[in-house]
Amino acid sequence: FTHEMKDTAWKILMSGALFPLSVLLLWWYGASAGWWNTFLLPSPGAVWRAFTTAAADGTLAENMCASLGRIAVGFGLSAALAISLAFLCGSFPPLLAQLDPTLEFLRHIPPMAVIPMLILWFGIGESPKIILIILATFFPVFLNTLQGVRGCDPGLIEVARVFGYSRWERCRHVILPSALPAILTGLQLGLGYSWRSLVAAELVAASSGLGYMILDAEQLSRSDVVLMGILVIGALGAALDYLFVIISKAAGRMR
Repeated sequence: FTHEMKDTAWKILMSGALFPLSVLLLWWYGASAGWWNTFLLPSPGAVWRAFTTAAADGTLAENMCASLGRIAVGFGLSAALAISLAFLCGSFPPLLAQLDPTLEFLRHIPPMAVIPMLILWFGIGESPKIILIILATFFPVFLNTLQGVRGCDPGLIEVARVFGYSRWERCRHVILPSALPAILTGLQLGLGYSWRSLVAAELVAASSGLGYMILDAEQLSRSDVVLMGILVIGALGAALDYLFVIISKAAGRMR
């Protein structure tokens, strides 16, 4: 190896790849040495073969698109509702005083607990899955946005009022830039919760999606497909989170 290649390899290891590579090697060696029943924990090779098979026959792409579509709709609606309500509550304290007890009550109800009622009210279509994702992601976005709006410097708002800014202009040019870091933090947390609620959402009589693929594989005793689905969800979630961080940094530079 040249000095540059060794330096690059060292940087990769020190960037956080050392631990997962160590786990992967231990997993591969343990499966090969028979440390456990490979039916319960398949070898990396078996999981990789399940991945390539699902990718080749289009099953993986179909289920990924279904899950990503649900997350896009559910998270998008949740973010729009949470940010709008947070700005209203932050701008009109009496409204927050009226809604706060109800919101606190709803915040402590696990989204999984309402699945039976969602099925009774909306059937077994896409609506219960979308609503479940909304319930899981609403409060991280709402609470962080509300904190950002309420944390805006009152002096800046007063200066804008003195200069004749309307309520909308004060919100657009003063409150929004001040609250943007908190909003982005809430959106990042909400995006993570949307992936966590994905499998629960696809428990609701789904016929597609990564959660459905995992549950279907469990019923067929395909532990390699189950593990492959879990790893794909983790990889997709991490990739979207990384993309969100890049967008957040770009938005921060534009402030």
